[in-house]
Amino acid sequence: MHPMLNTAVKAARRGAAIINRASFDLDRIKVTEKKPNDFVTEVDQAAEQAIIDVLKSAYPDHAILAEESGASANLHDENDNVWIIDPLDGTTNFIHGFPQYCVSIALQQRGQITQAVVYDPTRNDLFTATKGAGAYLNEKRIRVTKRDKISDALIGTGFPFRAGDDIDEYMKMFKIMTQSCAGLRRPGSAALDLAYVACGRLDGFFEKGLQPWDMAAGSLLITESGGIMGTFAGESDYLYKGDVLAGTPKVFAQMVSLLSPFAK
Repeated sequence: MHPMLNTAVKAARRGAAIINRASFDLDRIKVTEKKPNDFVTEVDQAAEQAIIDVLKSAYPDHAILAEESGASANLHDENDNVWIIDPLDGTTNFIHGFPQYCVSIALQQRGQITQAVVYDPTRNDLFTATKGAGAYLNEKRIRVTKRDKISDALIGTGFPFRAGDDIDEYMKMFKIMTQSCAGLRRPGSAALDLAYVACGRLDGFFEKGLQPWDMAAGSLLITESGGIMGTFAGESDYLYKGDVLAGTPKVFAQMVSLLSPFAK
C-alpha cells in the first residue's frame, strides 16, 4: 500500500472510531441545522478534527479542504498536495440510525486525485485506490460490472433536499431514469454510492449539486475500477461543477444521452 494511502486509511479509521462510539447513544448527540435539511453534528466535527490531526502529523505542509472546517490557510495554487475530506457522508442517515454513511478522504496532487479511501464503519468495508494501481475493497481488487444496457442497470441517485434545489427538474430526470433502468436507489451517501459503482453493487450513479468532498475519493475508485465519471454533458470537469454521472463505460454513455439536456 502506498505510504500516503496508508496514512489516509489510518485517518479514516481514527475518524470512524469516533463515529462508531457515538452511534451507540444517538439521543445524546447535538445536532445543528446548517441550512434547511442540511445537518451537522458534533460527531462530524470531532471526526473531521481527528482525521486532520493524523494527516497533518504525517504531512504538515499539505493543505486541507474539509466539509466542516473548510479550506486551510495554506490552500492555494502553489500547494501541490490537498487532502479533501468528508468526515461523515450521510449525516442525516447517521442521526436516524440508518446504517448507510461513511468517511471519505482523497489526496489531490497537482489537480489530480491520486489516493482515495471510503470507509463504511457499519460494515467495516474499506474501499481504497491509488492512481494507476487499481481499486480495492478490503484488499480485494474490484471492478465495475460488465452490464452494457441501461435497461438492465441498477442506478443510484441523490434527491434534492436543500432549499433552492430544483425539485421539478429532478422529477423530470427521475421519470426518465425510472423508465429507462432496472431500478433506482437513493441510499443517502454519495461517496458510498460511488464506491458501490466501483465494486459492482450499482451499475451507475447520478446527482446534482455535490461538493468536492462528496465525490473526490469516489471518483478515483470509479476510474481505477474501469468505470467512467463525468458531468451530465460527459465532460471531465465534474469535481468543482457538482453535477456528476458515473457508471460502467456503456451505461455511462447511455446516461449521458438521457441526462445531457439537464447539464448546466
